[in-house]
Amino acid sequence: MINFAVIGTSKITGSFIDAAMQDARFNLHAVYSRDIDNAQAFSKKHKAAHFFDDLNALCNCQEIDAVYIASPNSCHSQQAIQLLQSGKHVLCEKPVAVNSQQLKAMIAAAKENKVCFMEAMMISFLPNYQQIKKYLKEIGKVTKYAASFCQYSSRYPAYLKGENPNTFNPNFANGSLVDIGIYPLYPLIDMFGLPEKITSQCSKLASGVDACGDVLLSYNNQEIQLQAVVGHSKVSNGNNSCELQGELGRLTWQHPSLFHSVVLHLNNGVTQELTLPQTENRMTYELTHFIDLVENNQLESSINTWQLSKNVLQVIEQVRQQQGIIYPGECKVSTHRHNHSGQGAQNC
Repeated sequence: MINFAVIGTSKITGSFIDAAMQDARFNLHAVYSRDIDNAQAFSKKHKAAHFFDDLNALCNCQEIDAVYIASPNSCHSQQAIQLLQSGKHVLCEKPVAVNSQQLKAMIAAAKENKVCFMEAMMISFLPNYQQIKKYLKEIGKVTKYAASFCQYSSRYPAYLKGENPNTFNPNFANGSLVDIGIYPLYPLIDMFGLPEKITSQCSKLASGVDACGDVLLSYNNQEIQLQAVVGHSKVSNGNNSCELQGELGRLTWQHPSLFHSVVLHLNNGVTQELTLPQTENRMTYELTHFIDLVENNQLESSINTWQLSKNVLQVIEQVRQQQGIIYPGECKVSTHRHNHSGQGAQNC
């Protein structure tokens, strides 16, 4: 049995708990929120034994083995480092950090304290994503990748009314690319590594974050010549289709975070349905993998590796640099024990 605490009381945390409850090794022991009333209400709803609004108290709770972090992006590094330094295993929502400096400190804390640390990018573990990787060789030399995630945010009307929801607030290190653009970006970097060239364009809101955009990634080396386009938007809806083209055929699938309707289309006219059954709550797979890591005393996942997280974050940073998207205080990250001045540390 692994005693978990969760940080955050949003919808995604509820989904995580629902998925985790499918694994008999999971036990929800505690809930943390900056708002004690939210923490108490959420713990009561999900039958957790304890609730906290003090991160130090959570860190000092010896009964807690692991923590799932689903706080605002700006809080990830500060919270994760403190938890890792207190000997807790950490599963941290994507994007795992705001920048490479923060991620480097998080990995160092995991190594120093010999605890497991993994980015919670669920798509890596989906059976249908594994199908795409399995059948990739069937389409021959890959030439093009096109994928997009465009979903009108339920918070956008509030923003248009002059409110300042977290999802469009740079103080929380948010925006279209880091929130949903990361989904179509992740498989590309996972399968093909870092590109030789990145160009991008975006539309920014007055708040300073990106509302929508496109990223063009070019691979031109001895192993691969691939041109990729990743689209994203939080202010419009799209069909969210994805495609990998090769010299012998193509692979198509629907939705970069759900991965359904996977089909192999060969140039000779043969079409093969590759879609496998997946659990309704797709977070189940990553949770099972993470608990396996903890039980086997492994610090790093062989699937969502630290290097993969580094590479994805490096691409995101380059795009943000091109578009002038800078989050307040993001470069300030401390590696000193229990003294963290990372982005958002003022209110995490």
